[in-house]
Amino acid sequence: MTILIINGPNLNLLGTREPEIYGSVSMEDYLNELRTEFNTDEILYYQSNIEGELINRLQEDDFEAVVINPGAFTHYSYAISDCLKNIGKPKVEVHISNIYKREEFRKKSVTAESCNAVISGFGMKGYKLAIQSLK
Repeated sequence: MTILIINGPNLNLLGTREPEIYGSVSMEDYLNELRTEFNTDEILYYQSNIEGELINRLQEDDFEAVVINPGAFTHYSYAISDCLKNIGKPKVEVHISNIYKREEFRKKSVTAESCNAVISGFGMKGYKLAIQSLK
Protein backbone atom coordinates (compact mmCIF):
# COMPACT_ATOMS: atom_id res chain seq x y z
CA MET A 1 0.00 0.00 0.00
CA THR A 2 1.39 3.38 -0.99
CA ILE A 3 0.89 5.95 1.74
CA LEU A 4 1.38 9.68 1.28
CA ILE A 5 2.53 11.57 4.34
CA ILE A 6 1.79 15.23 3.79
CA ASN A 7 2.82 18.04 6.15
CA GLY A 8 1.68 21.64 6.18
CA PRO A 9 3.32 24.93 7.10
CA ASN A 10 6.41 25.16 9.29
CA LEU A 11 6.74 21.39 9.55
CA ASN A 12 9.78 21.65 7.28
CA LEU A 13 11.47 22.86 10.47
CA LEU A 14 10.93 19.64 12.43
CA GLY A 15 14.02 18.87 14.46
CA THR A 16 14.75 22.53 15.13
CA ARG A 17 11.32 24.15 15.57
CA GLU A 18 10.32 24.39 19.24
CA PRO A 19 11.92 21.06 20.19
CA GLU A 20 10.15 21.12 23.55
CA ILE A 21 6.86 20.73 21.63
CA TYR A 22 7.85 19.02 18.36
CA GLY A 23 10.94 17.05 19.37
CA SER A 24 14.46 17.12 17.97
CA VAL A 25 14.15 14.56 15.15
CA SER A 26 13.96 15.86 11.59
CA MET A 27 11.21 14.57 9.31
CA GLU A 28 13.82 13.16 6.93
CA ASP A 29 15.39 11.09 9.73
CA TYR A 30 11.99 9.92 10.91
CA LEU A 31 10.96 8.95 7.36
CA ASN A 32 14.07 6.78 7.12
CA GLU A 33 13.05 5.07 10.37
CA LEU A 34 9.50 4.51 9.09
CA ARG A 35 10.67 3.12 5.75
CA THR A 36 13.05 0.76 7.53
CA GLU A 37 10.51 -0.35 10.13
CA PHE A 38 7.79 -0.98 7.56
CA ASN A 39 10.34 -2.35 5.08
CA THR A 40 8.99 -0.27 2.24
CA ASP A 41 9.71 2.52 -0.18
CA GLU A 42 5.96 2.97 -0.53
CA ILE A 43 5.88 5.84 1.95
CA LEU A 44 5.78 9.05 -0.07
CA TYR A 45 6.39 12.42 1.54
CA TYR A 46 5.41 15.97 0.68
CA GLN A 47 5.61 19.21 2.64
CA SER A 48 4.60 22.73 1.72
CA ASN A 49 3.99 26.02 3.44
CA ILE A 50 1.49 26.90 0.72
CA GLU A 51 -2.15 25.78 0.98
CA GLY A 52 -2.76 25.42 -2.76
CA GLU A 53 0.33 23.27 -3.22
CA LEU A 54 -0.93 20.88 -0.53
CA ILE A 55 -4.29 20.65 -2.28
CA ASN A 56 -2.64 20.04 -5.65
CA ARG A 57 -0.56 17.22 -4.17
CA LEU A 58 -3.57 15.63 -2.48
CA GLN A 59 -5.40 15.63 -5.82
CA GLU A 60 -2.71 13.51 -7.47
CA ASP A 61 -3.52 9.81 -7.74
CA ASP A 62 -0.26 8.04 -6.90
CA PHE A 63 -1.14 6.85 -3.39
CA GLU A 64 -3.72 4.66 -1.67
CA ALA A 65 -3.97 6.35 1.73
CA VAL A 66 -3.04 9.65 3.37
CA VAL A 67 -1.44 10.65 6.65
CA ILE A 68 -1.82 14.41 6.94
CA ASN A 69 -0.54 16.94 9.42
CA PRO A 70 -2.04 20.17 8.09
CA GLY A 71 -0.13 22.29 10.60
CA ALA A 72 -1.80 25.66 11.16
CA PHE A 73 -4.17 24.95 8.24
CA THR A 74 -5.85 22.48 10.61
CA HIS A 75 -7.64 25.34 12.28
CA TYR A 76 -9.01 27.29 9.33
CA SER A 77 -8.50 25.64 5.92
CA TYR A 78 -11.90 24.71 4.63
CA ALA A 79 -10.22 24.37 1.23
CA ILE A 80 -8.03 21.50 2.50
CA SER A 81 -11.03 20.04 4.33
CA ASP A 82 -13.07 20.05 1.11
CA CYS A 83 -10.18 18.48 -0.78
CA LEU A 84 -9.89 15.70 1.81
CA LYS A 85 -13.66 15.05 1.58
CA ASN A 86 -13.27 14.42 -2.13
CA ILE A 87 -10.48 11.88 -1.76
CA GLY A 88 -12.06 8.45 -1.67
CA LYS A 89 -9.13 6.95 0.20
CA PRO A 90 -8.42 6.37 3.90
CA LYS A 91 -7.12 9.48 5.64
CA VAL A 92 -5.62 9.95 9.10
CA GLU A 93 -4.92 13.39 10.55
CA VAL A 94 -1.84 13.55 12.79
CA HIS A 95 -0.70 16.18 15.26
CA ILE A 96 2.64 15.88 17.01
CA SER A 97 1.47 17.87 20.01
CA ASN A 98 -1.82 17.43 21.83
CA ILE A 99 -3.74 20.26 20.18
CA TYR A 100 -6.36 20.09 22.95
CA LYS A 101 -3.79 21.13 25.57
CA ARG A 102 -2.54 24.16 23.69
CA GLU A 103 -3.86 27.62 22.86
CA GLU A 104 -7.61 27.95 22.43
CA PHE A 105 -7.44 28.51 18.65
CA ARG A 106 -5.54 25.22 18.22
CA LYS A 107 -8.29 23.15 19.82
CA LYS A 108 -10.51 23.30 16.72
CA SER A 109 -9.73 21.19 13.67
CA VAL A 110 -11.78 21.97 10.58
CA THR A 111 -9.99 19.21 8.67
CA ALA A 112 -10.61 16.37 11.16
CA GLU A 113 -14.18 15.71 10.06
CA SER A 114 -12.90 14.98 6.55
CA CYS A 115 -10.58 12.25 7.85
CA ASN A 116 -11.26 8.74 9.09
CA ALA A 117 -9.29 9.27 12.31
CA VAL A 118 -7.20 11.76 14.26
CA ILE A 119 -4.06 10.99 16.25
CA SER A 120 -2.87 13.80 18.51
CA GLY A 121 -0.23 14.16 21.19
CA PHE A 122 2.04 11.14 20.61
CA GLY A 123 4.94 13.12 19.17
CA MET A 124 6.48 11.83 15.96
CA LYS A 125 5.19 8.37 16.87
CA GLY A 126 1.78 9.61 15.68
CA TYR A 127 2.92 9.09 12.08
CA LYS A 128 3.82 5.47 12.86
CA LEU A 129 0.49 4.90 14.59
CA ALA A 130 -1.32 6.36 11.60
CA ILE A 131 0.51 4.06 9.17
CA GLN A 132 -0.21 1.04 11.36
CA SER A 133 -3.90 1.94 11.39
CA LEU A 134 -3.96 2.12 7.60
CA LYS A 135 -2.23 -1.20 6.90
